Amino acid sequence: MDQSRTGAFIAQRRRLMNLTQEQLSEKLGVSNKTVSKWETGKSMPDYSVVKPLCRELGITVGELMDGEAMEKSDKCDNFDEKRYVDLLSQIQRLQWEKKIMYAILLFVMGMAMLALSNMTGGSAVRDFISGVMLGISVPVMVIAVVLAGWLWHSGP
Repeated sequence: MDQSRTGAFIAQRRRLMNLTQEQLSEKLGVSNKTVSKWETGKSMPDYSVVKPLCRELGITVGELMDGEAMEKSDKCDNFDEKRYVDLLSQIQRLQWEKKIMYAILLFVMGMAMLALSNMTGGSAVRDFISGVMLGISVPVMVIAVVLAGWLWHSGP
């Protein structure tokens, strides 16, 4: 699946249906900037709007994913479209979970630095290193908590 190819196909089909980005975005309940990102290949449509998008553009989910129109004999049936949408949903969920894992890893790294800062000390150099590690660990943990909260709130 090539995002730029899919985006160009969305733009082509939108123009063929005589729709502006604004009109398409209103029909789908997304912003026109979102449609623009799809068409430039910067992002892919969310699984929740794939079927309505295909319906508005008069294409199948398979055609959307391939970025080109298929011959009538090659078109997928509804069962295959459901599988495409389910697969896209799972991919987006995994990408969200990966970001959550990065936030957790960042928090664990901050905790490790905090623990190491408490273990060091005793001389001027060790006290300096301990202070630097403490100074880094607290903001890292705060960033991790804020990032995880934002990701959790925004959902997959």
